[in-house]
Amino acid sequence: MDGTLVLSDTLHESLLVLLRRQPLWLFVLPLWLLRGKAAFKREVAARVQVDPATLPLNTPFLAWLRERHGRPGQGEIVLCTAADAAVAQAVAGHLGLFDAVIASDGTRNLSGPAKALALVQRYGERGFDYAGNSAADLAVWQQARGAVVVNAPTRVLRAAQAQAAGAPVQVIAGTRPTLWTWLRALRLHQWVKNLLVFVPLLGAHLWFDTDALGHALLAFLAFGLCASSVYLLNDLMDLAADRAHPRKRQRPFAAGQLPLAGGLLAPVLLIAAFALALQLPDRFIWALAGYWLLTVAYTFRLKQVPVLDVVVLAALYTSRIIAGAVAVPVAASFWLLALSMFLFLSLALVKRYAELLVMRDSGVADVAGRGYRSDDLPMVGSLGVAAGFLSVLVLALYVNSGTEGTALYGQPTLLWLLCPLLLYWIGRMWILTHRGQMDDDPMLFAVRDKASLIVAGLAAAIAVAAL
Repeated sequence: MDGTLVLSDTLHESLLVLLRRQPLWLFVLPLWLLRGKAAFKREVAARVQVDPATLPLNTPFLAWLRERHGRPGQGEIVLCTAADAAVAQAVAGHLGLFDAVIASDGTRNLSGPAKALALVQRYGERGFDYAGNSAADLAVWQQARGAVVVNAPTRVLRAAQAQAAGAPVQVIAGTRPTLWTWLRALRLHQWVKNLLVFVPLLGAHLWFDTDALGHALLAFLAFGLCASSVYLLNDLMDLAADRAHPRKRQRPFAAGQLPLAGGLLAPVLLIAAFALALQLPDRFIWALAGYWLLTVAYTFRLKQVPVLDVVVLAALYTSRIIAGAVAVPVAASFWLLALSMFLFLSLALVKRYAELLVMRDSGVADVAGRGYRSDDLPMVGSLGVAAGFLSVLVLALYVNSGTEGTALYGQPTLLWLLCPLLLYWIGRMWILTHRGQMDDDPMLFAVRDKASLIVAGLAAAIAVAAL
């Protein structure tokens, strides 16, 4: 079943659901494992049940099975798996293709030689064909009449062909993970958000200070690695919600394009991020740690709390600016932080509004994994527009304040021109969002949007002219 019929591992999926509901189960898992793999799987299956309708299925193999289902003279089609019987029965019941289910029962772990023995006892040696995909299946193919190798690594396919000794070997190829698949999982395109760490440096006019630039670059890389680590964790924790989403279902883990064990890369990236952070002032390490803790809290719980979720997203954006300030180091002004908080709150609400709009148009009332309903759209829109215009007000008050920040400019009056630009950009973003033309992430939309780039260029020109 796992890796052959299902493009995932149902045990790993169950463990992720269990840990998301109650992370403290992590300390109990070793005790269950001491009683053996079969008992371990039974304990997990007794507490969580993965919805078989959400699992990513191997479409070519499923079509191959359906074509044989009910064919005269075909014989039984049996789901034989090392997964716990409760999980296997649920998948078999959902698909309606199998005449019988043979699975682990809490005492016997039906993997490798144990699976081969169970099939020989039921059908006799060479009395069955077997479809599998892993090295553990080689022991079963040794006893089978024919082998069906499904979506298997090259080494497994070659080993199956070598031991076939003239027996038929059928290959149902699949798509193996590529470097591009891994890069998509790390969401390197999201690193554009980490450019915010350069904002304090630019605001302090330290453009040609090589030490400051070097510190900001290290901060950018550290935040990128840390963010990718959290993206992996988030995607693993959000499998069911992502699969219910029209676009997020294509994410590598949700679509079964990467093994869930690939999530072990997350702690490696996190260690690398903090190794870079050690090269920067101590306060940056605390800023990075705070960002990571807040993102983990968001992943496990805070994203499910309406309004608080977008406040946290805004805080995560603003934390990049704070981290950039302590990395350089320069002082992060009150005006910069206030502008950032309101502006990013508006963009976070753009993101949520776009998601709700998609779900409403898909006929979904409640958004999976979130605390919103599709009829919350008007309120979310109102909050977002208000937050965006408040950011313009903060900018206007800053220009009029006569603080040390404006003293950096020879012609600070020119900065007033930034206000109508920001008004236009925020209004346009919200109109596009209301029309359903906004991506899930407004920051990424902005870096690809011609009008947004023109606004950014004009804003830069105004700032230079004001110098």
